[in-house]
Amino acid sequence: QVQLVESGGGLVQAGGSLRLSCAASGHTFSNYAMGWFRQAPGKEREFVAAIIWSGDRTYYADSVKGRFTISRDNANVYLQMNSLKPEDTAVYYCAKHRTFWGQRGLDVQTSYDYWGQGTQVTVSS
Repeated sequence: QVQLVESGGGLVQAGGSLRLSCAASGHTFSNYAMGWFRQAPGKEREFVAAIIWSGDRTYYADSVKGRFTISRDNANVYLQMNSLKPEDTAVYYCAKHRTFWGQRGLDVQTSYDYWGQGTQVTVSS
């Protein structure tokens, strides 16, 4: 079975940077698209970024475009977060897409079938 474990969250001042990591197990991990989502208290979970299986195509929510970068290697998915803002404060989740190329939408949470436990990111003003 697939297991995902996020790490790298913490407290950072506005304008600072954090790098989140998602460690994945499962022999087919590298063949699937992967995504990052986030959820703030009292708000719906929202799409942040996604990367297809080969790593050569990436997609971002408008709210993070130009500030965040998603990447991957054979066993991990990363989210580099720069120029952080207080509104980036949330629990960040790593997720495995059901397909290789992100069919049915890379920003649709029901298209992902495995989720990590989440890691807290807090940005102070």
